[in-house]
Amino acid sequence: MLSPLIVESEEELKSIVRSAKTVAVVGIKDGTDPDAPAYHIPMILQSRGIRIFPVNPKFQTVLGERVYPDLASVPERVDIIDIFRRPDAIPALADEILALPPEKRPTVVWMQSGIKNDAAAQTLAEAGIRVVQDHCLGVYSARYRLPAPETTPRKS
Repeated sequence: MLSPLIVESEEELKSIVRSAKTVAVVGIKDGTDPDAPAYHIPMILQSRGIRIFPVNPKFQTVLGERVYPDLASVPERVDIIDIFRRPDAIPALADEILALPPEKRPTVVWMQSGIKNDAAAQTLAEAGIRVVQDHCLGVYSARYRLPAPETTPRKS
């Protein structure tokens, strides 16, 4: 039986997106292909007022943010870990998440569209973490969050 922490309902997805303030983006891209989902979606999150923590050992900065080599290096607890990795990489990533101290574990692990690993999802859920599989965080952010207010006034 699937855990109730494996999120499927539209209402729960909406609630997660509306309450998110911080997201660690595992597998973020650097923008050499601006249409790559692993670059474009974190940009959408930023435009919706969500603070991102990029995670990818290949880069130093992306979207104006320092990039961390792994989840253990992210300096604070995030609300969501958003995953852009192949499904076969998810079990090792779940182990990395569960190796974090409990006070640094996320509330939600979100696997992007096309990414699903039921065994890893169940393991994370058994540890008390809500899990979303095979859904686009960018789509839900665009659907349920207003754009962030501009921080600099426009010139007329």
